[in-house]
Amino acid sequence: MTSPLDTLVATREALHRVAEHVISPSRHAQTGRIGLRPHPGGLRTPPFGTEDTVVAVEYDEIVVRNATDERRQAVTTLRAAGEFVGVEPCAPAQVYKPATPCDRDAPIRLDRAAMKVISDWYLLGSQALQRLASLAAAEEPSEAQLWPEHLDLAISVGAVNYGFSPGDAAHPEPYVYVGPHAGRPRVDEFWNAEFGAIRSRSQVRGAGDALDFFNHARAGLGSALSSKGASS
Repeated sequence: MTSPLDTLVATREALHRVAEHVISPSRHAQTGRIGLRPHPGGLRTPPFGTEDTVVAVEYDEIVVRNATDERRQAVTTLRAAGEFVGVEPCAPAQVYKPATPCDRDAPIRLDRAAMKVISDWYLLGSQALQRLASLAAAEEPSEAQLWPEHLDLAISVGAVNYGFSPGDAAHPEPYVYVGPHAGRPRVDEFWNAEFGAIRSRSQVRGAGDALDFFNHARAGLGSALSSKGASS
C-alpha cells in the first residue's frame, strides 16, 4: 500500500517535471524569464504577453487563462501539456540545468490531495516571506520567486537565502530553510543541514513559526559576524 509520503514524493517529482519543461518555458518563450509563483492547487506563471496570460497547474489540470478566456485540460504527458499551452516541452537549457528528465511521452500523475499539501505549503511560504521582506526592507530583499529548477519558493536578504521547499531527495517532507551564501556558521542543533538550517513541515504550524525560525537564524548570523569581527 502506498503511503501518503510516497504519494507526496511522486506528485512533487511529477510537478517538478511539468514546472521545468512546460510552465516555466511558456513564460521564458515570451519574456526571457523563468520564475514562477504559488497558486491555489499548484503553481503558475506571472501574467505575461499582451493579453496578460497566466499558465498554471491546478491540482491535476493545466490551465491557460487571460482576461477573456480560460482553458483547462488534465495533465497526462509533457507532450500533451506543451501542445495545450503552445510551447515545445523541455527546459531552456541555456538558462538553467533541469533537475528532471524531459521525457515527452512518459505518463504524469498528479494526486490532488498531495497537490493541496504542496500548494498550501507554498501559500504559507508566500505569507512568511512577505512578512520577512517587510521586516528586512532596509536590506533590499529580492522578489520572492518559485524557481523551476529547484521547485522552491525563496528570497535573498543580504547574503542569505530564505525559502520553502516541497521536499527533495535528501529531505522528502516539505521544509523551510535558511541558506547563508557563505555556508552555515557552525554545526549545532539549529544549523542542522549542510547548507544551513531546516525545519520540516511537521514543525511549522503557520507563517508565524516560519518567521520565528527566520528571525532566530538572522540573530544567530548577526552574532557570528560580530564574533568574527571582534577576533580579527
